[in-house]
Order: sequence, then C-alpha cells, then structure tokens
Amino acid sequence: MTRHVLLNNIDHQNTRVIHYFGPEFGDNLHSALVFPTEFTELQKEYPILLRKDDPQGSYQAVALLGFAAAENLYLNDQHATGWDARYIPASIEKGPFLIGFQRSMGMQDEMPNAVVHMDMDHPKVSTEQGQQLFLSQGGNSPYLEHISARLETIHQGTALAPVFYKALEQLELVEPVTIEFALHNSEKIRLLGNYCINEQRLATLPADALAKLQHSGFLALIYAMVFSMGNIRHLIERKNNSLRQQQKL
Repeated sequence: MTRHVLLNNIDHQNTRVIHYFGPEFGDNLHSALVFPTEFTELQKEYPILLRKDDPQGSYQAVALLGFAAAENLYLNDQHATGWDARYIPASIEKGPFLIGFQRSMGMQDEMPNAVVHMDMDHPKVSTEQGQQLFLSQGGNSPYLEHISARLETIHQGTALAPVFYKALEQLELVEPVTIEFALHNSEKIRLLGNYCINEQRLATLPADALAKLQHSGFLALIYAMVFSMGNIRHLIERKNNSLRQQQKL
C-alpha cells in the first residue's frame, strides 16, 4: 500500500525519515534503476548496464548490486547508513520521497511546478527516529535539501535518458554482454540480458560523430559506462567475501 501526500512544514513538522538501508526496508535489490545524470558518480562504485524489459522497447540503465535475487552486496550493517559505498543510487536513496506536479491556482495554462510528495506508509517514515525534515522555524533541513537534489537528479535524468539511449542506438554503440565467472567456491555465475558499450565501435567512430557526442555531453556519459565495467571485478570480490563470512558462521 502507498499513501502519497504533498510534503509541507505544517503537517509534517514532526515527521522523520530513517536514512538507513537494509533488507528490512526492501533495500536488498540486486540492481537499481539509474539515470544518466548520475553516471559520473555511479561509475566510481558500480557496474552500469543497460537492459530492456521488452525487446521492442527502450533501454533502461541499472547499477548492478548483486548476482542473485534479493542480493545487495553493498548492504553492510557495520556502516552508519547500512550502505558500503560513497554514492547511493538516487532511486534507492530517495526512500519514501517522490516528485509530483501541481499548477498554481488559476494558472491552468502554465506548466505545472515540481513538488515533493512522500509515501506516508513507507517503512522508513517515522515520528520517533530518523532524519528531521524541517527546522524548528519551518525551513527545510539539510537532509531534505539533499533528498530534493536527489529527486532533481531523477527528474532531469528521466528526461535525458531516452535522448541519450537513442543516440547510442543510432551510432550502434550498444551490444549484448554476458557476465560469466566462477566464485572462490567454484560456483559458476552467468548473467544474461544485459547490454554495454561496444568499445571497438566507439574507438572507430568518425571525428564528426565524436564531436557531436562531446558537444552534447554524451561522450563523458559513454565513457562513464565503459569505465564502470571494471567494478564487476570489485563486485565479485564482495560476493566472495560474503561467502567466506558465511562459512565462518
């Protein structure tokens, strides 16, 4: 169940949000939807892959968090936030918050304004613990300002994503990738259905195509995707360390 309400400093002066990540809050996801507006930060921590829910549909980008269902290898209860990485994907960090749109009264012909909504039934919403949303004098808390920035990342990324992915397709820069490896206990892992950047094709793009990508800001995003693939090795190390810890128990 969800119960979305418009956030305001009167009704929600005493509302708090638990800024902690764990299985009990539904954060044990093996991948997270991500947006081009956060690729440069994501590539420092996670593999960024493309997927298609429908073969005829459009691409979506995901950050790979684990290799099995309900496996998030970045969750770690030894960390203050429960998350062992310097950057948390915006789609997860936003928690109970989401962007809504409303028009000013009597301004039906104008574009609606983006406003912050909150799911009051979300497990991280509390009145007893967590981050304060509003200051005593009514202004936004630093936490709410941070979350508002994460929502803006999602909002802008949602608009940018189809344009970016279309450019990748037009230049034939996307190719299927099979991720296959063996764990230290000899268990074999094989992931299908993912796509990545075709580095050979990228290296042979004509100068005018590269110039257009550079001008649009897309070239940096493409290289962020390429560089992010090195994080698969780190993710495998996390998986092996997790298995070793389980064996000690």
